[in-house]
Amino acid sequence: MSPSSSPRVPLARSTLLKMGVRIGVIIALCTLFSYLHMLHTVRTKALAQLQQHVAERSEREQTLFVLAEDNHAFLKKALEERIRVLEREDVSARFESLFARRPDGTVRNRPELFDGKRQVQGFISPNVVIDDGFRTRFMAAYDVLTRYGPAIGVRFTTTYINLTEGGIVGFWPWAPTWAQQIRPDFSITDYEDYTLTLPENNPQRQTIWTGIYLETVSNVWMASVSTPLDMDGHHVASIGNDVLLDEFMHRTVNDHLPGAYNIIFREDGQLIAHPEQRVEGATTPYNILSAAEQPGAEAHRLGSKESAAHLRGIFERVKNREPGQTLLAVPEYGEYVAVMRLKGPGWYLVTVLPESMVSRPAFAAARYVLLIGLLSLLLELVIMNRVLQRQISHPLEKLTRATGKVATGDFQVALDTARQDELGQLARAFQHMADGVQRREGALRQAHEGLEQRVEARTHELEEVHAQWIQTARRAGMAEIATNVLHNVGNVLNSVYTSVQLARDRTAGMRVEHVGRVARMLEEHQSDLTTFLTGDARGQHLMPFLDKLGENLREDRAEIVSLMDDVSRYTEHIGDIVKVQQNYARLPRLHEPVDLALLVEDALRINSAGLTRHQVKVVRNLVSLPPVMTDKHKTLMILVNLVSNARYALDTVAPGERRLRVTLEQSSTNRVRIGIHDNGMGIAPELRPRLFQPGVTSHTHGHGFGLHASALAAQEMGGSLTVHSEGSGHGATFILELPSPPAQPRA
Repeated sequence: MSPSSSPRVPLARSTLLKMGVRIGVIIALCTLFSYLHMLHTVRTKALAQLQQHVAERSEREQTLFVLAEDNHAFLKKALEERIRVLEREDVSARFESLFARRPDGTVRNRPELFDGKRQVQGFISPNVVIDDGFRTRFMAAYDVLTRYGPAIGVRFTTTYINLTEGGIVGFWPWAPTWAQQIRPDFSITDYEDYTLTLPENNPQRQTIWTGIYLETVSNVWMASVSTPLDMDGHHVASIGNDVLLDEFMHRTVNDHLPGAYNIIFREDGQLIAHPEQRVEGATTPYNILSAAEQPGAEAHRLGSKESAAHLRGIFERVKNREPGQTLLAVPEYGEYVAVMRLKGPGWYLVTVLPESMVSRPAFAAARYVLLIGLLSLLLELVIMNRVLQRQISHPLEKLTRATGKVATGDFQVALDTARQDELGQLARAFQHMADGVQRREGALRQAHEGLEQRVEARTHELEEVHAQWIQTARRAGMAEIATNVLHNVGNVLNSVYTSVQLARDRTAGMRVEHVGRVARMLEEHQSDLTTFLTGDARGQHLMPFLDKLGENLREDRAEIVSLMDDVSRYTEHIGDIVKVQQNYARLPRLHEPVDLALLVEDALRINSAGLTRHQVKVVRNLVSLPPVMTDKHKTLMILVNLVSNARYALDTVAPGERRLRVTLEQSSTNRVRIGIHDNGMGIAPELRPRLFQPGVTSHTHGHGFGLHASALAAQEMGGSLTVHSEGSGHGATFILELPSPPAQPRA
């Protein structure tokens, strides 16, 4: 395609696009920095507001709890003083006038004189022994609550005093018949607020709060606070208040910062308030830690297991915070948590603020900044487009048309060379260039004709040199195979010569002359042979001597037979080597069925003498493959050359560590791979790219034709020969890949 017909992008448009992209990137970066700055500012402000909210909220919520503890301190002192006063009086008559024993054995307020909305209620279990001391403490509790109960009842639903023997006195205007309706088997010892005041459970004898529970009579959620009273070293009573939690829980869930939510839980994991908690139908509080042990509790009480896991994560983060730390990050849920501990019950008031509520204002502001920037960029690009069209695009279009004319061979161009700016200078330079190109075109045409002739002659010379190199490389490869064969035959002949010499020496050393001496001695004493063998000293040693002589002759015969077997085996090996070479030396067909595993073994057999002499351990990993159609002679030449090179490369390695690994595998559906790997001298990185070029070798006595001829032979067969080495001293791996068309069965 000619330059004039190729797609053209207007310069003004491309310039504006590039400028727009760059300015857009700058606007985006500015927007990002603005967003990060605003996010930091908004986050700092929001977290400060979050901490302030939780601090103020905790101050408001704990007021009631602090007031309850203050009331208990006052009531404890008043009750102790009243007991001391009544100990000096007889309260039996007043006790009998206010309370009476019922048929069920309990003692309760006399119903005809009792108004539960204004009076203090009392209940005594059937098994309580009512003595003077008990009456005194019971009436003291009655008097204290009668005096202070109505005032305390303005803020607290119930105020009561438990006596350790089993009596309870209380002011419950919201449940005026509570003491009249309670079951006879009611026991204050079954309630947590009583057991928490026992000395063994509260050795510090301090005011203590229970967890939340569902009151069975009124069916409302509440918590109790209890303070023990000890007199003369004995626990005699406990002062308590019940705090209704419905309004507290409702306020916790619904009164919160925008986008945030509140949670209240106890240190042991008991959940007090949560926006997703379902309390309808529940009789026991939800525990964050033991929820996994309550089948269905997670889904039933918090809506889902995910909500339960989320709550537990917040709980554990709060519990593990640093002392005094009130602001926490929960990155796994993308939230911030502010926490304060309420005075009194010690409950944790937690406000959870999602990160999105912090980043949303910053993101909205950044989006506004980005929008304004993009609109400004668009307006600027429109203005710049008009300027570029007038000042640059139109003059360049004229210059482009002139360029097209010059490209087609028309050098008669007319440009506006009167402008004094850069485009005017460009027009004058182009005009001058067009004139110069016209003059040089003729000269180039003449030079081109002579150049074609020189190139053709040089190409012919290079082809001849290349053919000579190929022929030389092939002869070198065949000479390499012949040299290996003769070398192996020579090594085997040395072994034959050695075995023959040993056999000759062994035969010469046989003691056959002793047999003649024994025969002559027996012939001399033939007439008295028995006497000679038994009575003569020489005759007595004759039989052992013959036995030893026979044993020596047998050993010599066995060793001579073994040496002759070696000679036979070596001679047979020479015949195998010559036979292999004769088979491959025949004029080969271009392609014939070849068993590559056998071909690899033949290559190793031709090099076996050198491998054995150099103490090279050969490791074979040859996969059984069906015969393939290939050039057997060329393949053998390549393999013999590679094995021979590997043998020489191992000379730098200690004899006991020389390893040669030969592999044969199917590399793909239509190719096979033969690998020759040694742990020898390796190949230097600077030599590796030129290793297959003629005349290049890494061996001291190499001529550089073997690998070149092997690479050419592999290419002629449609394959490849490659090498891999980590560098000097790290060994080398040569990979021969060949096509593997299956051999066709012969007709």
